Order: sequence, then C-alpha cells, then structure tokens
Amino acid sequence: MISRFVQRIWKPKTQITSLSSIKGFCSLNPKPKIRVGIFWDLDNKPPASFPPYDAAVKLRAAASSFGFVKLMVAYANRHAFSYVPLEVREQRKDRKLLNQLETKGLVKPPEPYFCGVCDRRFYTNEKLINHFRQIHETENLKRMRQIESSKGHQRVRLVAKYSMKIEKYKRAARKLLTPKEGYGLADELKRAGFWVKMVSDKPEAADIALKERMVEVMDKREVECVVLVSDDSDFAEVLREAKERCLRTVVIGDLNEGALKRVADVAYSWKEVVMGKAKKEVEKVVGKWKDRDVLKTLEWTYDPALEKEKGSCGVWDYEFDYNDDEIENGGDVESVEIGDCGEWWKIDDEDGARPCQEHQTIVGS
Repeated sequence: MISRFVQRIWKPKTQITSLSSIKGFCSLNPKPKIRVGIFWDLDNKPPASFPPYDAAVKLRAAASSFGFVKLMVAYANRHAFSYVPLEVREQRKDRKLLNQLETKGLVKPPEPYFCGVCDRRFYTNEKLINHFRQIHETENLKRMRQIESSKGHQRVRLVAKYSMKIEKYKRAARKLLTPKEGYGLADELKRAGFWVKMVSDKPEAADIALKERMVEVMDKREVECVVLVSDDSDFAEVLREAKERCLRTVVIGDLNEGALKRVADVAYSWKEVVMGKAKKEVEKVVGKWKDRDVLKTLEWTYDPALEKEKGSCGVWDYEFDYNDDEIENGGDVESVEIGDCGEWWKIDDEDGARPCQEHQTIVGS
C-alpha cells in the first residue's frame, strides 16, 4: 500500500507543449486570403448548356482558387427565370414520349423506378409520378402549413422535427417533378449558395442593378478580386474602375475577343470553367499578380512633404556657412582649400600630421 501511495505522489507530470509545436499554431498571425466576389449577369450569360447547379458549383470552385469566396450574387429579370433552354425542352419531350410508350406496354424499363421518399418501386414513370403527387406532395404541403401557422418555440420545434423529411422530399422532387415555371434556375442557384435577385422587366434593369452592387462592394472594400460572368460590354467601365482601385479582375464569358476580356486581367470561357481548365491555370495567374504587387512596392513615388524635410540638397547632411546676401551683391567668398594629404589609412608621422603636397581651390572669388 505504501509503495502504491508513493508511486501516485511521484507520478511524472505530462510535459506541456508550446503553441508553436502544435500543428495549426505555427503562425499566430497568418496572412489573410484574398476575398473574392462573384457577380453573375443571368440575362446575358445563363447556364443554358449546363445544369444550373453544376455550373454554379464549378464556378465557385474556379473562383475559390483565387482566394476566399465571400460574395456570390446573380441578377436577372422574370424572363430569364421563365425561359427554358432548347436542350431542356428536348429532354422533356423525350421523357414524355417514353412515358407514353411505357404506359402502353411497348417499352419496358431495364430497372424499376424507386420512390426517393418511401423507396417503393414502380415499373412505369407515370405511376411513380402519380404516387409522389398524391401522397408525398400532399404530406409536404401539410407540414409546411403547420410550420407557417405556428409561432415562437413551437415553430422552432416543428422546423427541427420536419427538417430531415422536408429535405428528403425536395431531393426527390428535384429529380422527379417538372418545375412549374422555367427549369428551376433560381432554386438551383440558391441551392449552390448564390444570392439571387429578380429585378423589373425594364430594359437593362439587371445590368444597372448589378453595376450598382459592384460599385457598392468596391466602395466598402469587401473584396480584392472581382469575378464577372457576362459578355456585355457595358461592364467595361466598371472593370476599369476596379483596376484603378487595384482590384484583380476575372471575366467568364464565351466571346473570344470581347471588350470585357481586353480590360480584365484574366478571361475564361464556360467550357474551361466546367472542365476544370481554369482552376489549373490559376497558379500562374496568382504568381503574376504577386510579382506585380512586389514591383508596385518597389516603385519610387515623389512625395513633396518628404522631400521638403530632406532639404533641397538631397543627400547632403551639412550646410555651407556663407551669406546669400553677399553672393547676390557680388561680395567675395573665402576660398576653401582641401589638401591631398595622402591615403587616410596610412599611419601619420611622429608629429601627428603629414604635409600636404597639393592644394585645390573649389570656390573662387
């Protein structure tokens, strides 16, 4: 018993490690990342050839290579959200024709269709859609009405209770049900993290609103890199202003020789963004930007106040002792003679001085 008690007393303490030895605490003041803002002109550059959600995710991944994506906004009018691309319309026609053939028994699917909510299986897509609308869509509407009618803590409890079921329903409905208007552009972009704003149907309303938002962000200094998704040349002035404010500019569009690509620092196409080519070339672009920032710090700029403090003589640290009035009146100025007494590193004579051999007059009368 005594030996165990002694062992407890003399048990060695664990060594306290410093913060610098812990991974993640090596640099207490890390260099902040560049803040990136994505501004999307949906009227001019909608994701017609790619699914909206996939295009938004790829766009965010490409922009995140330049720094930390802080802001993602998209502006469009009502027509942009109600428009259906040609490829989506063709897919819907093919799906409708296939449903008719399956209902008549002329075509049999290789695998049964499974419901994304209850996992029931059906041998025709039409039966699956009818089942989903009659049961699961009705249940979801009841949940939403119950949440909207409640308040306070009861509303919070209901949201927490039904959150998993609502998310599961949305995931299944996204693949099965056809959107009532358009092809789900706004919902898909919101799901990807974009802040979507619908403007009025007036001409150039989306461009004006997007320009104002870009200027507002630049005035508040919220970002250091501007990523513009558009081919509209009206945004050239905003990009020039961004470059004057020393911001980095990136343009994503399909026009090879557009006005925006001539103004911006870097330009990519939608195909390069979706294929990941833009993300691979980011290292070269960021390296050029870093070199440009270093050169700017080395550039000499004239500061009148600083030059005035140094004096008119520049590098001289002393002043000549003479009167300016005497020089203007033609008075004589004493000559200053400097003798060549030899090299300063040689030892002097015993008397402590070396005789000067030559004299040179630098100021004459």
